Amino acid sequence: MRYLLLAETYEKLEGTSKKLEKTQIIADLLKNTPQTDLHKVTLLLSGVVFPLWMPQELGVAEQLLIKAIAKTTGQSEHKVVEQFKKTGDLGKVAELLISGKKQITLLSEKLTIAKVFENLRAIALQTGSGSQERKLALISELLSSAEPKEARYICRTILGQLRVGVAEGILRDAIAQAFNVSPEKVETAWNFLPDYGEIAKIAAEKGEKGLEKIELEIGRPCAVLLAEKAPDLKTALEAFEQPLLQYKYDGMRSLIHFKNGKVWLFTRRLEDVTSAFPEIIEYAKKGLKAKEIIVDGETIGIDPKTKRPIPFQLLSTRIKRKYDIEKAMKEMPTQVNLFDILYLNGKTLFNLPLRERFKILREQIIEVPEKWRIADSLETKNYKEAEKFYKAALAAGHEGLIVKNLEAKYIPGRSVEGGWLKVKPTLENLDLAITGGLWGTGKRTNWIGSLILSARDPDTGELKEVGMVGTGIKEKKTSPEDITFEDLTKMLKPLIIKEEGQKVWVKPKIIIEVAYEEIQKSPTYSSGFALRFPRVIRLRPEKEEPDDLERVKKIYEMQKGKKKK
Repeated sequence: MRYLLLAETYEKLEGTSKKLEKTQIIADLLKNTPQTDLHKVTLLLSGVVFPLWMPQELGVAEQLLIKAIAKTTGQSEHKVVEQFKKTGDLGKVAELLISGKKQITLLSEKLTIAKVFENLRAIALQTGSGSQERKLALISELLSSAEPKEARYICRTILGQLRVGVAEGILRDAIAQAFNVSPEKVETAWNFLPDYGEIAKIAAEKGEKGLEKIELEIGRPCAVLLAEKAPDLKTALEAFEQPLLQYKYDGMRSLIHFKNGKVWLFTRRLEDVTSAFPEIIEYAKKGLKAKEIIVDGETIGIDPKTKRPIPFQLLSTRIKRKYDIEKAMKEMPTQVNLFDILYLNGKTLFNLPLRERFKILREQIIEVPEKWRIADSLETKNYKEAEKFYKAALAAGHEGLIVKNLEAKYIPGRSVEGGWLKVKPTLENLDLAITGGLWGTGKRTNWIGSLILSARDPDTGELKEVGMVGTGIKEKKTSPEDITFEDLTKMLKPLIIKEEGQKVWVKPKIIIEVAYEEIQKSPTYSSGFALRFPRVIRLRPEKEEPDDLERVKKIYEMQKGKKKK
């Protein structure tokens, strides 16, 4: 299959913001894609060549792509950079310069899906001495054979900036439509096999029966069960006949797989972080009794001096660390708090009630004091006992409580009604993308002083503004956790796409956690919502995506319900 067909599909997708139109466009493409290319095409529609849970990344910086475009088109790097400054899109620069070449070799091979996919995967696998030169050669090979439109999307894919608005929900619905299966079956399948490429192949070959046979597999992550926010502790207790209360830790959700002496560690985002936490691998080898098991928990960082939990912002610096891991282990020791079990010696346990799963978990864990333990738990319906436990969690430096239904099943990937409810002292913070800002005045003239914040629209994949923030950013750093105007300006300057007077627009590469007093409806911002009195809490370097508008809407509705009481 020619890559040009996919490039033309990208262009159609880029030309509409309507969810149903995007779904139809993708469904039409998938129906007409040969089985041998279906996995590749489905992944490429998401702008990737590896499933989410695989650790490989293309790792191509803008400067290397600029070199490749210059080499392919015969233009100087200076000319490429000039065009980049005008458009803010290296894909469009490549398209423009390739279309302007005086001679296009008629005998050059037509690009196929297989060739583009092969080269992109090869780019990700280049390491060590000479890797940049090999990456340059692989990119140049593609661009040399590319038509202008193909070059646009090859470059965007390489940089992880496809910009065609294909959210997960759209891809799910398109697969369902293309192969006549239900969207719910596709979503459930993805929760056990987080690879839409494989799911599309199974749906095409075997339909719903094939999707229903997909099972949990050790060494491959599944989506985790999520908690809904409760307005207060009383409401959470009243929600369940038999509640189990557990501390809510400010840490890294940790799915730990163990089989035949080998351990895998996956995050909530399905990232494989096994190599970043060798101490957890050792805890698991010593602390798991079964031959094959998957347990669910939360890893927190511990201050070695005070023995109290540290903010997740600090622990997150270990997630993508590749060097000085032993030093990081000493400076930032970890504690794993386990609260569920999903798999034991060949059997999945999802359909068992939590009461049984928690009993089995306790039987299968050998605790390592202060390092590998069962999460702090209390079974009670009594409000005074629950309140005492809640206060103890907060006093210990934790976020609050998770109140769980002891009769509930474990349903991956969902916030299940009747499952888990989280209780925290304030409205839940949001993780938002910085998409722009305003240059400051007076003594802040050289700094970006106010930040434009955006959430992802799950229907279109577009970023929608929800407010501006300047509070919570410091002028001077007084502790390692402080974020200064200077820090943020240094991070944002290379990301500037466009400037107009004081206003700047930036690539949405930086995610920050934001607290606020409430969410209001507002026509001022493109989302239709505005945060009232927002303040910056911390950077979220481990997050690649901001919260979506559905979450903003849920908090808004919950807040409305609380006001009525």
